[in-house]
Amino acid sequence: MTLSVTLLQNDRPRMRRSPCYGRRRMIVRIFLAAAISLGCAVPADAHPHVWVTATSELIYAPDGSVTSIRQHWTFDDMFSAFAVQGLTGKEKGKFSREELAPLAKTNVESLKEYAYFTYATADGKKVPLAEPLPDYWLDYKDAILTLNLTLPFKQPAKAKDLKIEIYDPTYFIDFEFAKENPVRLVGAPAQCKGLVTWPRELTYAEGKKLSDNPEAAVNWGAFFANRISVKCP
Repeated sequence: MTLSVTLLQNDRPRMRRSPCYGRRRMIVRIFLAAAISLGCAVPADAHPHVWVTATSELIYAPDGSVTSIRQHWTFDDMFSAFAVQGLTGKEKGKFSREELAPLAKTNVESLKEYAYFTYATADGKKVPLAEPLPDYWLDYKDAILTLNLTLPFKQPAKAKDLKIEIYDPTYFIDFEFAKENPVRLVGAPAQCKGLVTWPRELTYAEGKKLSDNPEAAVNWGAFFANRISVKCP
């Protein structure tokens, strides 16, 4: 059985916009590193910020324990165009899963250093995640890239209060849940209730601070985390 979750009424999805960071130094990391490793050229003034629209599925076992998190991360059009530069598909403007497999592999391997931007607690205790299952892949549709991966828990977690947060600690990548059907509970007990909370907007003062001193973004991402909360009896 698949359960939907409640959207927190007082915290509507944000309008996607770019915070005013000013000109950052070039940071070759995460997905940009993946593109570079495959031979894509990186301009000196490469776009310093990546936007991701996320949907998640929490996968439950028959005993009511959660076993994994399926992530679907859809990148913004500018990054998608940048990432596929230099790639050649059989059809112009189209790429199959197989053609995108090297890029997907490098993306996923790069994410390990950053804990896959996914943080979980069960009844207040941190729950470690294992490396993604090998069935991850990239989709390319309407000139947009989507990374799909499943993150298993190292040990299934059976909790009355499960919390998941998705964010980049440095706020270099801006994650936001999709406005429609952002989270599903797959196989969860019928009594479990889920709640989704979107991050708040960056204030003008915060944006100015980051513009004046981009290094101040370190550890800011937690303030703009996307949150899933699941309560079970």
